[in-house]
Amino acid sequence: MSALARYGEFFAELQPADLERLDVAFIENARFKDPFNDVTGLAGIRRVFEHMYANTAMARFEVLESVGDDRLGYLRWHFHFRLKRDRTDRAPVEGVSRVVFAEDGRVREHIDYWDAAGELYAQFPVLGALMRGLRRRLSSESASRAG
Repeated sequence: MSALARYGEFFAELQPADLERLDVAFIENARFKDPFNDVTGLAGIRRVFEHMYANTAMARFEVLESVGDDRLGYLRWHFHFRLKRDRTDRAPVEGVSRVVFAEDGRVREHIDYWDAAGELYAQFPVLGALMRGLRRRLSSESASRAG
């Protein structure tokens, strides 16, 4: 099994108990970056996921596809979640992770790319209205209507 396939499985099966064994998937000084965090090292990566699990319920990643090899790969995923105060699941957030592997097959760098404004903020009443308004103003469709 390739390093990318192993990591995709780890990522998709990640649970709070797995935070004790992040060293199975990441090297000691691995970098993890997403729209809210940019950390280096296992302790920093652990804090990111601890924070995620502390603020969400039913959080899980669904890996939709993977492309790459044992040096570099990309995972396209859906993040399924519910905030602790929610009664139902939120719409899944779609993203892509660029993953660089060390010689031993563990992750050296994991960088997430996803649209926080369109995928996450839009799901909240006040922020969603602001994001939709901003999107309308910046859209090429609004420019063509004005001209």
